Amino acid sequence: MHLDVIELDRFYNDSRLGFITQKILSNSVQKLWPELLNSKNTNNKIVGFGFSNPFLKPFLGTSQNIISFMPGQQGVIPWPSVDSNLSVLIEETSWPLESGNVDNVLVAHGLETCERPNELIEEIWRILKPGGEVLFIVPNRSGWWARSDLTPFGYGEPYSLSQLEKQLVNNRFKIEGARAALYAPPFSKEYLISSIIILEKLGSKFGSRVMAGALLVSARKQIYARPSTKFSEVVRSPLGVLEGLIKPKPKPISKL
Repeated sequence: MHLDVIELDRFYNDSRLGFITQKILSNSVQKLWPELLNSKNTNNKIVGFGFSNPFLKPFLGTSQNIISFMPGQQGVIPWPSVDSNLSVLIEETSWPLESGNVDNVLVAHGLETCERPNELIEEIWRILKPGGEVLFIVPNRSGWWARSDLTPFGYGEPYSLSQLEKQLVNNRFKIEGARAALYAPPFSKEYLISSIIILEKLGSKFGSRVMAGALLVSARKQIYARPSTKFSEVVRSPLGVLEGLIKPKPKPISKL
């Protein structure tokens, strides 16, 4: 089930809970991709999918090649609001990009709502360069947030860490790193929301991933060498072990 893009935008930009959620998850993304944030290479090509805008913001000043893809079932809004639009409406498993042309892909609110997740991962593999990296943000199956519809993480199909990692490995990705985030429950009361940051620090230090609301997994595109079809040695004089069966020889006539 896809949430409407207006609801997603309203959560992250018009609610205090959404603002804190954005801050926590953005910090986690930057810890998994520190080299990208500090890179001076403005030729990096970064693609976001789903509703990744809140987490792409920190990279706007470091790369000149950022684009935000949004699936047709969700809808699209212009982004960013103060510069040229970088948002594009697409079919979720058919992206208008050449193969092997992207350095990094960030997926948020995209995998868990996709009707064909394996095809989505295959499409991400296709457009990434060899060694390119994808980072998924998904709701944690055992966490508080997947059980509440107060946030976008309560919609779609949540994942456990092992489920997501296995799905990526089966689609030719190598796991590079994983983090958990959103340890505090998704409080609806205003006076409790201010405690989320404190609980997040405690959770990340002492807590278990089991109770976290979101999982972040980064994986790198793998390309396997094709097996050689040539024989290392050539038999110059094949043995005729079965030759007699294929071409029967006449029996010699015995002398009288």
